[in-house]
Amino acid sequence: MNVPAPVAAVARILIAVLFVMAGLNKFAGLEGTAGYIASQGLPMPSLLAFGAAALEVVGGLALALGWQARIAAGALAAFTLLATLIFHAFWSFPPEQAYVQQLMFMKNLAIVGALLFIVSVGAGPASLDRRRLAAA
Repeated sequence: MNVPAPVAAVARILIAVLFVMAGLNKFAGLEGTAGYIASQGLPMPSLLAFGAAALEVVGGLALALGWQARIAAGALAAFTLLATLIFHAFWSFPPEQAYVQQLMFMKNLAIVGALLFIVSVGAGPASLDRRRLAAA
């Protein structure tokens, strides 16, 4: 698949920014993030909060640079799908909250779709992955 280098790079960067910013916000409010995780009954909320923040920042940066992009996109897709099922289960919310949760759920599914597209086609021509392959 021939994707123009600028288009592939901009697409990767736009989706990566979402994760990097979310991860940095989690790091800035780690205690609050852990509290939210604990409110869902998950074990080891502090560890999960740190792990989620680290995955989002590291995975997002890898995606932006196009370094190990398929692995980064796969990890972020799995994380996003799992988080969506746990934290945006709109069917379990009261009716006055269900609509917003359904929007969040569907937005996250679209993000998972974009990440799976990167898993299938790779980072594109303007990426560290492509440079590594060209040098080999």
